[in-house]
Amino acid sequence: MIGRLNHVAIAVPDLAKAAAVYRDSLGAEISAAVPQPEHGVTTVFVTLPNTKIELIAPLGDDSPIARFLQRNPDGGMHHVCYEVPDIRAARDALTAAGARILGDGEPKIGAHGKPVLFLHPKDFAGTLVELEQA
Repeated sequence: MIGRLNHVAIAVPDLAKAAAVYRDSLGAEISAAVPQPEHGVTTVFVTLPNTKIELIAPLGDDSPIARFLQRNPDGGMHHVCYEVPDIRAARDALTAAGARILGDGEPKIGAHGKPVLFLHPKDFAGTLVELEQA
């Protein structure tokens, strides 16, 4: 079921500062910042040869990332995203195996314009997992 690693998401308190570190210190290619109001975040993608890093910052006070940063003021790893060939089939197989899907269980359109779901971290070794349709 699980496909390639699409990205690792890092929550940051200052998106411009974090993007500058990746661009200026590491020489990485950085995307423009894109607000994702349906998810309560603004994203910047760092392109690597084999995957991406997603820098995420809160968009509004009720953002889930704002709550994460309250607990982790310096930021930190927020989630990993894996591609799956069929997100609904993956959801159904995972729920049948006892995994919990966050939210209402229906895929939402993610930052790449593709359907995504999030899986409860308690079911995956303490890691929030995002699935994205390949």
